[in-house]
Amino acid sequence: MPHPSNQPAAPEPSRQDGTGKIFSRSSYPEYRRILAILRTETVGGALLLAATVVALIWANSPAADGYFALRDVKIGYEPWHLELSLGHWASDGLLAVFFFLAGLELKREFVAGELRKPAKAVVPVAAAVGGVVVPALIYVLFNLGTAGETLKGWAIPTATDIAFALAVLAVINTHLPAALRTFLLTLAVVDDLIAIGIIAFFYSTGLQPLMLLAALVPLALFTFLVQKRIRSWYLLVPLALATWGFVHASGIHATVAGVLLGFAVPVLASGKKGEPAEGLAEHLEHKLRPFSAGFAVPVFAFFSAGVALGGLDGMGAALRDPVAVGIVAALVVGKAVGVFGTTFLVTKTTRASLDSSIAWIDLFGLALLAGIGFTVSLLIGELSFGAGSAHNDHAKVAILAGSLISALLAAVVLKARNRRYRHVQAEEERDDDGDGVPDVFARS
Repeated sequence: MPHPSNQPAAPEPSRQDGTGKIFSRSSYPEYRRILAILRTETVGGALLLAATVVALIWANSPAADGYFALRDVKIGYEPWHLELSLGHWASDGLLAVFFFLAGLELKREFVAGELRKPAKAVVPVAAAVGGVVVPALIYVLFNLGTAGETLKGWAIPTATDIAFALAVLAVINTHLPAALRTFLLTLAVVDDLIAIGIIAFFYSTGLQPLMLLAALVPLALFTFLVQKRIRSWYLLVPLALATWGFVHASGIHATVAGVLLGFAVPVLASGKKGEPAEGLAEHLEHKLRPFSAGFAVPVFAFFSAGVALGGLDGMGAALRDPVAVGIVAALVVGKAVGVFGTTFLVTKTTRASLDSSIAWIDLFGLALLAGIGFTVSLLIGELSFGAGSAHNDHAKVAILAGSLISALLAAVVLKARNRRYRHVQAEEERDDDGDGVPDVFARS
C-alpha cells in the first residue's frame, strides 16, 4: 500500500464522458439531508458508547449476576417461535428497526442519492467491497490452523458502525469536509447491504419455506399500501410485525425483514394527495431514526456488549484466542488496507480521481475510522458462535479492542488535519449573497 501523502491529489482535466472527481460536492438538498442524518447518528453513537460502558461495568461488577439474569429473561409465546430472551428481542426485534432504516437509506442512495451515478458510485462501492473482503481474508488466515468452528466468524470484522464512527468524530471535534462525510455514510450504506446479504445467505439455519412464503403475503400488502402513499400506522405496523414474525419463524434472521420492508417504501415524492411533502420514505425516516439511534441500537448494545472480562488473566486468555486475534487484526489493519487500498487502485486504474480539495491522508484517516465495527459485528458474532459461548465472549472483547485501536489511530490522523477541515467547512458555509444557500453550491 502506498504511503499516504500530505499533499492533495492534483486536479485533473474535466472529462466529457460524465466521469470525474470522487468526493466532489453534491447538491445542496442532498448535503443538508446527509448532515441531518449524521447529526442523528452522532447523538446515537454517543448513546451507543454510553450503553456499552454501562454494560461492561455492570457485567464486571459484584452485581454481574443481575445483568446476565436480566439479559436472559424470556418473554413471548413459544408456539409462534417468539419465546425469546430480552437479549434476543433486542437483536432480533429492535435491531430490525435499524435494518429497516438501512433498507430505506440503501434504496434512496441507489434511486436518488450518490449511488445513482455510476461514476460516483464505483469508488465507494469498491471501497466497501475491499473493506469487507480484506478483513475477512485476514481473519481466515489467523484461523486456518484451528478447529473449523472458529472459521464461522469470518464475517465478524467486515462491518463498519457508522454511529460509533461519527461519535468518534464528534469527540475529536473534527470539521470533516462534507464530501468525506458523504463518502463515509455511502461506504457504511454499501457495507450494510453486504452485511445483510452475508446474514441472509450464510447465517440462516433451519429454513422453513412455508413460513417464508407466508411472509410474502403481509409484505405484499405493506408494499401495496406504501406505494399508494398510505401512511396510517394502524395498517402498516401490523403488516410489518406479521412480516417480521413470519421471517423470524422461517429460519432467516428477522432483521432481513426490516430490510425488505424498507426496500418496499417509495423514496421519491409523487405529489399525491395526503403524501408528506418530503416523500413517504423521508417521512418514515424522520419518525423512526430517533427511535433507532436513541433507543433500539443502544438497547441492543447494552444487552450484547456485556461480557465478563475476568481481569487481566481473562483479557489475556481472550486475546490469545485466534478468533480474537483475527478480529483485532482484521478491524485495525484489514479495514484500513481494504478501504484505502481499493480506493487507490480504482482511482489509478479507472477514470475516477480524487477531488483536488481532498488529500490522500484524509482518506487514510477515514479508512482507519472504518475499522470501528460494533453493532453488526456483535450481531454476527452471536450468529457465528451463539450467545454466551467462549468464542463469542472473546469476539466481543476483540470487537471492542479493535474498534478502540482503530478509533485512536483515526483520531491521531484526523486531529492533525483539524485546521484544514475547519477552513474547508468555513468555505462551505459562506453565504455572502444571503440567499440561504452557501456560495459553493450556487457556483456548482
